[in-house]
Amino acid sequence: MEEIEVIHSWSAPRSLSTSLMYSFAQRDDMEVLDEPLYANFLHVTGIDRPYREELLSNMESDGNKVVKDVIYGPGRKRYRYCKHIAKQRICGLPDDLLKKGKHIILIRNPLDILPSFDKVVPPSLQELGLTDLVLIYSELCKLGKPPLIIDSADLRQDPEASLRNLCEDLDIPFQDKMLRWEAGPKPIDGLWAPWWYESVRKSTGFTPARKYPAPFPFSLYELLEQSLPFYNILRRHVRKTSSLLKTPLPEPDLPVPANKNLLAWVGDEIVTRESAKVSVFDSVVQGGDAAWEGLRVYNGKIFKLEEHLDRLFDSAKALAFENVPTREEIKQAIFRTLIINGMFDNSHIRLTLTRGKKVTSGMSPAFNLYGCTLIVLAEWKPPVYDNLHGITLVTATTRRNSPNHLDSKIHHNNLLNNILAKIEGNNANAGDAIMLDEHGYVSETNATNIFMVKKGRVLTPHADYCLPGITRAAVMDLVVKENLVLEVRRISLSEFHTADEVWTTGTMGELSPAVKIDGRIIGDGKVGPVTRRLQNAYKILTEDAGVPIPLE
Repeated sequence: MEEIEVIHSWSAPRSLSTSLMYSFAQRDDMEVLDEPLYANFLHVTGIDRPYREELLSNMESDGNKVVKDVIYGPGRKRYRYCKHIAKQRICGLPDDLLKKGKHIILIRNPLDILPSFDKVVPPSLQELGLTDLVLIYSELCKLGKPPLIIDSADLRQDPEASLRNLCEDLDIPFQDKMLRWEAGPKPIDGLWAPWWYESVRKSTGFTPARKYPAPFPFSLYELLEQSLPFYNILRRHVRKTSSLLKTPLPEPDLPVPANKNLLAWVGDEIVTRESAKVSVFDSVVQGGDAAWEGLRVYNGKIFKLEEHLDRLFDSAKALAFENVPTREEIKQAIFRTLIINGMFDNSHIRLTLTRGKKVTSGMSPAFNLYGCTLIVLAEWKPPVYDNLHGITLVTATTRRNSPNHLDSKIHHNNLLNNILAKIEGNNANAGDAIMLDEHGYVSETNATNIFMVKKGRVLTPHADYCLPGITRAAVMDLVVKENLVLEVRRISLSEFHTADEVWTTGTMGELSPAVKIDGRIIGDGKVGPVTRRLQNAYKILTEDAGVPIPLE
């Protein structure tokens, strides 16, 4: 007899926990305990079960003794696997239960659990035990022992890959015999098995999931809504398996790592990044039916806030939005989002107003009966272009929308026209792509307005096909204040190719010099003096102007 290493498996009912117990029981170095805390759970809570009295008569019900003498008592094998149902971890149990041993959390989507749950016990949030699993996860993380989390769906899809990964993480050797077991009752089964284990006793391994699910009992819809968030909290921490059936994408790096943990405004509340979602019935999903603005924060102030809100309301009116939030409501949402994130400088806001959620899918705005949806997405975001050394541009074959088709003065979310041009820019490894109007004149880039300098004169295209940008307007004012000549007219592509200087403007990137267009070097290939002069003037403007973020 010697002290053995304990492996705790925590799960909710009907989560393949018995199958996983059978799998570990096949190992020659493992002894298995089936829900050793069950009698203590019934004794303390007084909960009734068909087998209650028999269980209390045949199983230790003192939780302290169970933990000390049964779970962590000496054994004859190297490992001990303890199958636990999460709700059986109740108050009064020794701290060693979590502090010692290795821990697994096995989860299963409530969509798959609920249809068969009430064969023995009426389902409830408490009976499902997902809230208990989240608490166990949190407490183990607090102890510096984050548990391994596996999803029963992965076990069923590729048992061998899932078990190999699990054994690797537990630092125990994988054994092929874990994949198979004999059908029928097992000596390790708890005496409650006849009520719960009928189907798993017929199995000889992890059975594949049904190709199509069983119909969901919609009387349990509210319980599903209550339980899914807890499942999803844990699902985010599942180890991704690699198999022939599924090759998950690696977790991408964020351009600004600090944005991993941010809070966004969606609808009428502030939510976490992972919870920042809109309904599948929302118009922005159904047809890109929304308007948006980009805002930048400098030194505790939002630059050109009122001008951006003017344009947002103009876009909403042009799109015939109804039940639009008030200007003050939108400003309060912006302020609250920035303050709660602590974003008072070097930040960017993507402000979106959708037509709102529909009562049924379809194009007609007559289905939009819930009012508009407001989204305030604030991120830490420095200017996105190389404003010190300059960027390259290429000309896209995708033409800018004509006012005959979709007026660019409406700052709408239907951006496929711009995205197609951006794809061309990406394929050419360029910073952005110039878009021409239907007559072949330069309009703007896929994301910004554009300016050029020729013999001391500053030129920019008419805002007939391009968005009359707010940063564009601010720079045009600066050109005049700097006593430079400003000319707004049609400009051909060859004029940009032969320009002395070129830059683009936008909230996201400010003033971004372009030093090469379609392979042609602009000027001497360096950022020009007029560009530098206006960059400096713009920097001074943003330091002084803007609507202060209220702190009280």
